[in-house]
Amino acid sequence: MAEEGSDMITGDKYRSHLHGDEEKNTRWRHGAPPTYDLVNQLFEEGRTQEWPKGSLEEIVQNAIKTWEMELSHKTNLHDFKSINPDKFKIYVNGREGLTGEETLKLGSYNALLQNSLPEQFQYYRADQETFESSHDVFRSAFPRGFAWEVLSVYSGPPTIAFKFRHWGYMEGPYKGHAPTGETVEFTGVAVLKVDEKLRAEEVEVYYDPGELFGGLLKGPPKTDATLLSSTSTTPSCPFFSGGETN
Repeated sequence: MAEEGSDMITGDKYRSHLHGDEEKNTRWRHGAPPTYDLVNQLFEEGRTQEWPKGSLEEIVQNAIKTWEMELSHKTNLHDFKSINPDKFKIYVNGREGLTGEETLKLGSYNALLQNSLPEQFQYYRADQETFESSHDVFRSAFPRGFAWEVLSVYSGPPTIAFKFRHWGYMEGPYKGHAPTGETVEFTGVAVLKVDEKLRAEEVEVYYDPGELFGGLLKGPPKTDATLLSSTSTTPSCPFFSGGETN
C-alpha cells in the first residue's frame, strides 16, 4: 500500500529514482525526496527471507517499492520512472481499473481500499478520505511503517505473477480503536505487466481486506478524550517522525 518516508536526503538500497541527475527536476510532494530508514529497519527485522541480489524476486520487490515511493511522494505522473504513464492501469479485487492519474489523485490507500459493501459494513470509507488524510490514518496506526515484501514469484516478464506480504505493528490508534501493539498483516497476489524497460503498464491485485482490518479493529474503541490525549503529542506530518510505510 504505502511505505512512508521523511524528508532527509539519503540513498536507499530498496528503491530507485530517488536521487541523481534524473531527479533534479522532479516535483516532490513534501519538497524533497523521502527516506525510509524506519520502515527499512522494520522490513529487515521482519522479512521471511532475503532474496539474492539480482534475482527476479529482488527485482520485483524493489520495483514495487519504487513504484509505491513515487506514488506517495511525486506529484507529477510524468516524473515517475517505474511505470509507463501513458498506459498504466491498476485493478484491485476485480474492480474497474484506475489510470495512473486517477491513482495519483486518490493515493495508494484509497485506490487499494475501495469497496462496494453496504456503508454499515465498510471498515474504511475511501470516498470520504483525501490523499493526505488516508496517509495520516495509517501513519498514525503504524508509526514505524507498514512493511512490504515479495514472498514468491511465479512467472517472469513481461507478465510477472507474485505473492506478497504487508505487515506492521499497530502502535497507534486506528479511527478510534486503541493500539494493540500487535502485528497486523495480510497477504495477497498480484499480476504485473511490464514493457521492454520493465516499466509497469498494468497491475492486478487480489487480497482480503478483512485480514488487515481484523487487526486494526481488534483494539477497543477509545473515548474522544482518551484518543485525543494519546495522539496530541504526535506531529501531524509524518516527516517529523521519520516513519513511512513499505
